[in-house]
Amino acid sequence: LLLLAFIYLIHRDYKLFLSLGPGGTPSTIAGYLRIKFLSLFALRNPYLPAPIPANLSRRQYLDDLPKRPGPRPQVRGIAPHRQTDQRPSHALFEQLRIRINSLAAGPNGSALRLGTSCLEKHGPGLFARQPIAWTRHCNGEVCHSHPSDGSSHLTLHPRDAALVLERGWGERHPLSKGGWLARFVPAGFLMVYSPRDEEEVEVVARIVAAAVWWVGG
Repeated sequence: LLLLAFIYLIHRDYKLFLSLGPGGTPSTIAGYLRIKFLSLFALRNPYLPAPIPANLSRRQYLDDLPKRPGPRPQVRGIAPHRQTDQRPSHALFEQLRIRINSLAAGPNGSALRLGTSCLEKHGPGLFARQPIAWTRHCNGEVCHSHPSDGSSHLTLHPRDAALVLERGWGERHPLSKGGWLARFVPAGFLMVYSPRDEEEVEVVARIVAAAVWWVGG
């Protein structure tokens, strides 16, 4: 009976992993086992900001953000790392996608390009052609968005990241602690929640602009 109960729980957990959809990890048993191993080292409190490096000389980009109203969405997984509720309509996600694309088509167009995310391997990504905040991951990826849930992943100035967390607009990726885990995602990697209305599209677009500044200068 214990063995049957264990098999049932593992099967249910595997189905939940598959339900998050495609992501940076293959939707296979091998991918599932890899994620279960990495979960042993995941952050316990994704809302707690990372320490600010003492030798950080660059100023932050965001001077302020409004408080995000209401409760935070439910978030599951590591890779994929997804919202499971408060998802936007297709039209609202299209507004966000257009705003992100406009960054690559506007005055900064020569410094940015669009493509498929290297980290996510699915969904649209924005890249800096000559990044100044270099990481080993898809050198130059500023952010990527997830059509399945409307959220985005990006990297920010540590003080900007702390502000995003404090005002409730996102949370840290479970593997964003740095150290040896930096081989999987950049240290300080954030999820920014999907916008729920047009005003929140504007806020998320400001956060993406902060990521452009941090990664691409």
